[in-house]
Amino acid sequence: MTAGGSADGLAIGFQDIEAAAERLRGWAVETPLIENPHLNERVGGRILIKPENLQRSGAFKFRGAYNRLCQLDEAQRRAGVVAWSSGNHAQGVAAAAKLLGMPAAIVMPQDAPRLKIENTRNYGADVRLYDRWRESREEIAMGIARERGAVTVPPYDDPHIMAGQGTAGLELARQARAIGAPVEQLIVGCSGGGLIAGIATAVKHLEPDARIYSAEPAGFDDLARSLAGGERVSNAPGATSICDALMAPTPGQLTFPIHQALLSGGLTVTDEEVAQAMAYAFLVLKLVVEPGGAVGLAAVLSGKIQTAGHTTAILLTGGNVDPDSFGRIIAGAAAP
Repeated sequence: MTAGGSADGLAIGFQDIEAAAERLRGWAVETPLIENPHLNERVGGRILIKPENLQRSGAFKFRGAYNRLCQLDEAQRRAGVVAWSSGNHAQGVAAAAKLLGMPAAIVMPQDAPRLKIENTRNYGADVRLYDRWRESREEIAMGIARERGAVTVPPYDDPHIMAGQGTAGLELARQARAIGAPVEQLIVGCSGGGLIAGIATAVKHLEPDARIYSAEPAGFDDLARSLAGGERVSNAPGATSICDALMAPTPGQLTFPIHQALLSGGLTVTDEEVAQAMAYAFLVLKLVVEPGGAVGLAAVLSGKIQTAGHTTAILLTGGNVDPDSFGRIIAGAAAP
């Protein structure tokens, strides 16, 4: 099971995303592309919103997980899979494994949102909790994989994961062109960078002049700093954020070369700006978005990028947020 890669040596190419789209047909939700008059008027341009919070398992992660798992052979399916995740990859892998009839073990941090842990278990996965400050999730997962003879499914640094996530960009670019609004600039929330690597591969193939930017929470802006410095850098230990889904320490080895080749830069938002975006999504767009899923909207609302007179696309990447946390966050945010 290998991805084709690109002609210039990158881990994936456009043909890998097209192949993933065929595998996902009938399984993943083709999420819509929507606009809101209030938002367009506020920023003085067109904002195209792709709500991946409406995706199966509540986040874009199902796309990559299913694309990876559906290519396993029968022996591998019997042995099952092992993944590590703070929540959305966990749910995506668990949901895909259930659909394909294979066992799944997921290593999750003890402080992950309870909703994400419960949802992962409800898909039938064996959840192993760990202390993110004292233990290595990768070491725990590799140990389980050795015991079971299972296949490991990393959250982002895998060609099949990247290609699956890229199908969201394939849909977005085609949907935007169909309504006469080809993408000029695109903002994608980023952690390890699998989603933006896949999306950039698709969008830049279809819209070569599009400018693509990552969005990250303050304290976890490793991709923005890596792009600026020309090499992978890590976040300082001890940082915290409400964006639990976007806390990877450094860009992936496979994802970063794609970022360097295709991205125009990185944007950083504060937790306060993210909270404001979540409140705006709920009160104006009528959508429930988790903190990590709202960073692209936060970048637009806080003016981190020039939107006036431009067509800007954003992804709302997930909606898996505990009700209590959601209530506290939006209650504490200023009125939109």
